[in-house]
Amino acid sequence: MTAKEPAQVKLLSGGNPQIAKGYGDAVVQSYIEAMPGWKQDVGRRLDTLITEAVPGVVKAVKWNSPFYGTAKDLWFLGFHCLTRYVKVAFFKGAHLSPLPPGTSKQANVRYLDIYEGRPFDEAQLSDWVRQASALPGEKM
Repeated sequence: MTAKEPAQVKLLSGGNPQIAKGYGDAVVQSYIEAMPGWKQDVGRRLDTLITEAVPGVVKAVKWNSPFYGTAKDLWFLGFHCLTRYVKVAFFKGAHLSPLPPGTSKQANVRYLDIYEGRPFDEAQLSDWVRQASALPGEKM
């Protein structure tokens, strides 16, 4: 491997990149760059929308997923690659209006699943991100 070749990233079940835990934009960008195929474009767009909606957002990768918060270890959103979609988790999504469509076994969590070739409502996602960032974050 030359100095210009990136290290090979292991893809876990469903094509989720295995990225070491870390804090900051650089580790989140490493995760996004390792997302397979069309999911990488979704990851870039999600990161841009979240960053625009919440200036100064705190970023990390934990449990092989990017997390977004308002302070270190206070998180409002994360996303994860699955085989056929990217799952966006709003950790206090039950308090958002309108509710994100995906339910969870956890009472407060709601999801938005993004599939290849199916555009998602970026304005609605940005509104949910702003709402979620105004709620007390989840400590993880």
